[in-house]
Amino acid sequence: RSSSCPPLSSLFAKENLSRMSERQLNLYDRLINEPSNDWDIYYWATEAKPAPDEFENDVMAMLREFAKNKKKEQRLRQPDLEYLFEPPR
Repeated sequence: RSSSCPPLSSLFAKENLSRMSERQLNLYDRLINEPSNDWDIYYWATEAKPAPDEFENDVMAMLREFAKNKKKEQRLRQPDLEYLFEPPR
């Protein structure tokens, strides 16, 4: 998705997609495709706004944990999309 919103969901995807279950991948797909505004996802992930009940699940919990950035990584740009085609490490 192209968006002016911070690259949170694409960075989260790069770090987590390869280890998510099929159910979690389906939940993540719904999360990134159903809301009409990427900023909503950002606000829910950073807990600036409550997420709707249909998006309250373990994937949202993972995204919120990722958004806390406990490792203090620099997250200034979207990752390159090659990771989608690389085998998991």
